Amino acid sequence: MSLFTAYNIVTALEYLFRFWYFMILVRIVMSWINISPYSKFGQFVYSVTEPILAPIRDLIYNVLGYKGFLDFSPMAAIILLQIVFSMVVRLVYMLL
Repeated sequence: MSLFTAYNIVTALEYLFRFWYFMILVRIVMSWINISPYSKFGQFVYSVTEPILAPIRDLIYNVLGYKGFLDFSPMAAIILLQIVFSMVVRLVYMLL
């Protein structure tokens, strides 16, 4: 029996994706209650979420041409993360 079963891999990936979802939600709440992005906690949240949100924000603003007041990148990131997670889970089950 292998050390890394499909179930163990999917469970680890689920924890990772849930962590990203949670950090994106924390970042949204931080923007509402004005927690400083320069605090240690703010820097951690931004360092975890910015690699995901920056390319999506760039796509929305530069490619799609949206110049509005609201930032839709967190919502798009959560939807994209859910799609990627389901595709990765299917791939893991197919390969193992």
